[in-house]
Amino acid sequence: MTEKSKGKKLAEELGYSFEHIAKRMPEDVERSAEFCEDYKVFMNRSKTERECCAYVKKLADAEGYKEFKQDGKYKSGDRLYYINRGKNIILVTVGKKPLEEGARFNIAHIDSPRLDLKPFPLYENDEIAYFKTHYYGGIRKYQWGTTPLAMHGVVMLKDGTKKEICIGEDEADPKFVISDLLPHLSAKQNKRPLNEGLKGEELNIIIGNIPYQDKEVKEAFKLNALKILNDNFGMTEKDFTRAEIEMVPAVKACDIGLDRALVGAYGQDDKVCAYTAVKAAFEVTRPEYTTITVLTDKEEIGSEGNTGMASKALAHFVEDLCECLGAKPRNVYRHSMCLSSDVNAAYDPTFSDVFDKRNSSLLGHGPVLTKYTGARGKSGSNDASAETMAKVIGCMEDANVAWQIGELGKVDEGGGGTIAMFMGDMDVDTVDLGVPVLAMHAPFEITSKLDIYHTYKAFCAFYK
Repeated sequence: MTEKSKGKKLAEELGYSFEHIAKRMPEDVERSAEFCEDYKVFMNRSKTERECCAYVKKLADAEGYKEFKQDGKYKSGDRLYYINRGKNIILVTVGKKPLEEGARFNIAHIDSPRLDLKPFPLYENDEIAYFKTHYYGGIRKYQWGTTPLAMHGVVMLKDGTKKEICIGEDEADPKFVISDLLPHLSAKQNKRPLNEGLKGEELNIIIGNIPYQDKEVKEAFKLNALKILNDNFGMTEKDFTRAEIEMVPAVKACDIGLDRALVGAYGQDDKVCAYTAVKAAFEVTRPEYTTITVLTDKEEIGSEGNTGMASKALAHFVEDLCECLGAKPRNVYRHSMCLSSDVNAAYDPTFSDVFDKRNSSLLGHGPVLTKYTGARGKSGSNDASAETMAKVIGCMEDANVAWQIGELGKVDEGGGGTIAMFMGDMDVDTVDLGVPVLAMHAPFEITSKLDIYHTYKAFCAFYK
């Protein structure tokens, strides 16, 4: 074997690069594949934030978690959950150290870009019944045309009954769809800029094409669709004003690629981090510090509202927990650490011009540690300190977790934010850590099984 030159040895000693996990730890290929089988089940059962919250509660019940009570007396090892309005769930494991010494927060969001129904969505046009929609979060509108959709949500009837709706997920269910122009007639549409390929007011969902059989009825196609909803859910048109109904892709999570290395699914931003955080919370039963795993809502529209991180909902819960455990909230916050567990954009060789490859995350290289998010001059960013970065990197390396560092893209190409800045505002040391995603915010997103598995391992290391 040829001896390495002095310069090559020095380059290896001083330089650093992130290696594909399958090259460094080939044994984790099989482990990650096995881990992601339950992940795909989770994704199929958690299309909306309400469904995700309910499913995690079911899993937590099976793990022995008990509902948090404001007047409870708790000790090390106790496992608790708290649900906020059916859209947030908080999982707590009381640590060995006093809560005054801080907690380990891990926060992921469980809302995803989608199409919400307008308050009066139902109409007909030239013998086709439609739903009108208002898109939620950052979507590329043209991607939603001709995509099979499912109808999820709840409606509150006048008598106070809550009806849950799910149409389109079962193989036997009908699906819904937004039409698009055929290429033969799209000469004018082709001249539109891409962001207007389909306009917001063109995201109208086809729901029917058979009339109610009464010649005296003017809008018979609309009426027939409304009658079907009434027969199945007791709804009238007015009840749409008391409803939260989301239209999401009617697609199942599945393996991608001949080697099955990847997972394709709707809503992996950010349920992939929610799942791995929950699994890590279940795994670490006797942590040193109290672990607080939060699945939150409304991140895709700025974290507003009383189920988003801009609200005081989490702060109020921590105050209640502190009363039970004899701690002062401000001391807890200033001594705590938080992972803002959110995805980042994986480097896409097809669109390489918008990425700084040296500072982009790659599929299969592990969870991406994102020091700052925001746009252009780091606007709207938390920007983690060197000390925080060192602590998180240290706990991952001590646990032999593969990880990488990354930004969203080139400096002036755009940007985005996470919940990290809200935890920073609460005086908590915070940094973003999550799974790299291809085609983020599309109706069908792509992740690496190895990245998912090592994100879970990173969260376990952080909690321990």
